[in-house]
Amino acid sequence: MVLGAGVDITEVNRIRKAVEKWGDAFLNRVFTGDELINAKTRGSLYQHLAGRFAAKEAVFKALGDAELNWQDVEILNDKEGKPFCKLLNSKGKGVDIIVSISHVKNYAVANAIITKKS
Repeated sequence: MVLGAGVDITEVNRIRKAVEKWGDAFLNRVFTGDELINAKTRGSLYQHLAGRFAAKEAVFKALGDAELNWQDVEILNDKEGKPFCKLLNSKGKGVDIIVSISHVKNYAVANAIITKKS
């Protein structure tokens, strides 16, 4: 049973400018340690970060939980490269989250579908 759906699109340059302006303060506020470790192994850092940013925004929209923050949502990849979402800090019990991310040179888009845990 679908409980919620969300979508977001982010400009890659917007993320680049935020990192250039605020550096680690921005990165550590928005992304978890594991997300940052993973991002640094990617060829296109800013596209990767923009995709994760969009995925987190999509999850926020799909869940509709005003108390959820950036560090509660973690977007990583499985062994085959498929993105997945983990809710941290005891958030989102009883739900599964499916995420999909795509990016091109200037934009990243992501969607999230929330289902009841079976």
